[in-house]
Amino acid sequence: DQLPGSIDADQAKLYALIWKRAIASQMASAELERTTIEVTATDASGTLGLRASGTVVRFDGFLSLYQEGRDDADDEDGGKRLPAVETGAALERRQAVDASQHFTEPPPRYTEASLIKRLEELGIGRPSTYTATLQTLSERGYVRTEGKRLIPEDKGRLVTAFLMSFFSRYVAFDFTADLEEKLDKISAGDIGWRDVLREFWTGFIAAVDDTKELRVADVLEALNEELAAHVFPSIGDGDPRACPACEGGRLSLKLGKFGAFIGCSNYPDCRYTRQLGVPGDGDAEAAQGPRVLGIDPNSSMEVTVRDGRFGPYIQLGEAVDGEKPKRSSIPKGTDPATLEFDMALKLLSLPREVGLHPETGKPITAGLGRYGPFVEHEKKYANLESVEDVLTIGLNRAVTVLAEKKGPRGTTATVLKELGTADGWTGPIVVKSGRYGPYATDGKVNATLPKGTDPEAMTLEQAVELLTAKAAKSGSGTKPKAKRKTTAKAKGSSKTAEKSTSKSEAKSSKAAAE
Repeated sequence: DQLPGSIDADQAKLYALIWKRAIASQMASAELERTTIEVTATDASGTLGLRASGTVVRFDGFLSLYQEGRDDADDEDGGKRLPAVETGAALERRQAVDASQHFTEPPPRYTEASLIKRLEELGIGRPSTYTATLQTLSERGYVRTEGKRLIPEDKGRLVTAFLMSFFSRYVAFDFTADLEEKLDKISAGDIGWRDVLREFWTGFIAAVDDTKELRVADVLEALNEELAAHVFPSIGDGDPRACPACEGGRLSLKLGKFGAFIGCSNYPDCRYTRQLGVPGDGDAEAAQGPRVLGIDPNSSMEVTVRDGRFGPYIQLGEAVDGEKPKRSSIPKGTDPATLEFDMALKLLSLPREVGLHPETGKPITAGLGRYGPFVEHEKKYANLESVEDVLTIGLNRAVTVLAEKKGPRGTTATVLKELGTADGWTGPIVVKSGRYGPYATDGKVNATLPKGTDPEAMTLEQAVELLTAKAAKSGSGTKPKAKRKTTAKAKGSSKTAEKSTSKSEAKSSKAAAE
């Protein structure tokens, strides 16, 4: 109590924590009793049974000084404290009764603190390994953190299911705890480390050899069974693994270029796919299959919203004789659940031809690509701001956007000021806004304006000076080298020519002599 006046607040809190834990560790253990209290309440309206479960503190012990904090108030079964009462005691209602509905909830997800506590209880790992373990779970994408909770990702579920199916011995709690005990005995000199390694390797290599002959289909089917509750959530009556598209195939885990996904066993006749999962514990909406928006008036085929490996998309009709149906991705920011039929038809009409370019006579098209909406002409692309631009952009605007795209590195260079023409320069000298600030240019040479220079105050004479200095700087040290190189080649050519002439003269003299 005397310290806070001589040290800062953070140091006082740290010292108080150390002092309380040190003293608490020397105090007697607390005595808690798990108790269920049943109360019979009777009044004029009848009899009502009430029940409360929790813990009753029989002896405070160290709890009178120090109690460890918890991530959540109800993390532990003993979180609710009850008063000490005796059987048959008469109770009085001292405050108003608040009637509220309560639903049973599953146990909370692990936090980093509660997971470490569980590892300690199971005897897995050492305190020095816990941080590295949690870091590995996060870096490899096995879990994600929401608030303080560790939520398992599909990648983590797949790895765990594979290990549980084919290497269950090595992910069992007792295996790691037993290995920790053997390491302690090695440190104490009670057993030899070679014997421990030999015992481990003999069993492990046998487990690896057993998996070598497995086919991919065998592994996937084992994962289907292990992850059935997550991958194929129940949708009511019927088989959750029945394909909603063809109704004859069975859904199964598949492996693709970008990871695992759910596909139909009748591939390629049926091309139904969906993502492995969504954030949370289930993907019931995706499991219900395509959502029909309407019938296309031109082709009389259904327009459906589906969920694929790369996200939601729109599809026109079904695959026929292996021919892929027309599809369109749903733009980012658009909720597939609220997508309207008219908008879906417009998206399926992409890419659309805007018109013919007035200079080349070749078509300009607008569409949706990997990086968003765009216009294209002769394999040159320019981005558009929104999906509405793709659907409404006209020829004049498209030509302008493509012309502006021709700036440095695809950026749009806006003309800030026109200065005029000058002798010896390619074209009119102007000031433009560039990627690294304003610059002066004649269309060929670019010179960045000095820092702090107002582009509006730039004069033609100043711009010419900047361009002259830039041209001289870029040309120094390159042209003379090219000239010397050309001269050297010319000299070499002359020597070769002289040498060839001498040989020819010698041959002619010999022929004349003969």
